[in-house]
Amino acid sequence: MTGRPAQCRRTPRPQGDLHMHRTRNRTLLAACLVSLLLAAPALRPAMAQNILTADQFFRQVSENYASIRDYEAAVQVHSSRSTMTGSVIYKSPSFMRMDFSQPARQVVIYNGEELLIYVPEFNAVLRQVTSTSGASASAIATSDGLRMLSRSYNITYVTGPVPEPLDEGSGEMVINLILTRKTVADGFRTIHLSIDPERLLIRRMRGVTLSNEVITLDFTSIKTNVGLTDARFIYEYPASANSYNNFLFNSGN
Repeated sequence: MTGRPAQCRRTPRPQGDLHMHRTRNRTLLAACLVSLLLAAPALRPAMAQNILTADQFFRQVSENYASIRDYEAAVQVHSSRSTMTGSVIYKSPSFMRMDFSQPARQVVIYNGEELLIYVPEFNAVLRQVTSTSGASASAIATSDGLRMLSRSYNITYVTGPVPEPLDEGSGEMVINLILTRKTVADGFRTIHLSIDPERLLIRRMRGVTLSNEVITLDFTSIKTNVGLTDARFIYEYPASANSYNNFLFNSGN
């Protein structure tokens, strides 16, 4: 990923800093949820032929990650405060990019070492080095995402290994898993996964944060192994943007 020099320019924070903080948090939560999806974008077709426990089902999702070279989809991010609309692309082993049309021109990019969020509303770039950050960064667009979840969450079916409507009255059928955290630690209280049993793709993710905010991501127009190049993950943010480094935690560098 290209970008401006890593040092943080000492410029005054823009007006509406609290609103930017909330915007940043919603975008970051969306990025974290997407990263967990990208750790397992497809399931083996053989799974549909066997009755598996929820743990076995989830384990095969994680194991299948290495077979996915790249991934793209349309995405909507819903919260109690707003709806964000855009697209997401992923390339193994750790490239992820989200481009939003609502809010317009907002971008999230992760390259395995640095998370970057551009918020055009405030002409601000938020940057976080993650390569040495330990467990706090392990949930951000890494191949270990689902293995981390299997260690930190209890996994069960919502009603069993049978398809049910995505929404009440919907003709779209999914299999639902619920992940409940084992300990009081950073992360989501619960994560709900809705899996398309025909295409065997994760169709919806819903996470409940520690403050009980519900963040839902819906994925449509899903395509895997489309031949994405590294160039798709290069982003040059505006030279005039205010840069804020290590906005999540100190990288230790």
